[in-house]
Amino acid sequence: MITKQQYESGVAYVLEEFKKANIIITEEEANKIEVADFGLGMVEEVGLQILTYVNTEKCCAKEMVLRPYQTCPEHTHCDGVENGVPYSGKEETFRCRRGEVYLYVSGEGKKEDIKAILPPTTVTVFHEICLREGEQYTMYPNTKHWFQAGKDGAIISEFSTKSRDESDVFEDVRIKRIPEVEQ
Repeated sequence: MITKQQYESGVAYVLEEFKKANIIITEEEANKIEVADFGLGMVEEVGLQILTYVNTEKCCAKEMVLRPYQTCPEHTHCDGVENGVPYSGKEETFRCRRGEVYLYVSGEGKKEDIKAILPPTTVTVFHEICLREGEQYTMYPNTKHWFQAGKDGAIISEFSTKSRDESDVFEDVRIKRIPEVEQ
């Protein structure tokens, strides 16, 4: 569970980073910023700040903000069934807008060779893609992945098919995707 103070600190961090990056958002959008601690209680180390602009049946657009060395834990956007209708897992493109992002997906790569700091969560994939400002990478449905910001934090624009974050499958069984904020 995340404290109200941690949540507010995360939102303030996002607003400041958007200002530095000249990303203009409305007050309504500022009120929709999500601070995810993944239920682990160490949001600055394992967490993610998200602003979802749009999420329809066909597309989704988000800004994801990470503090320095903050990690989004390993997960997969799996195929599933919603209201009796099958769907494909999410296809997503990450575009680094600010900072540097270490993205890890299935493929060649060894744990001891990565640039990221190993998070205190279960990780199993180590094929490293380093995204710098202006670079992007597309992940297809059912791709296991995790990512971490570099020393200056990062802002990532995500463009994807429909997001069903609540159905993401995390490698670490302790993780809860939807944040619970103390009242």
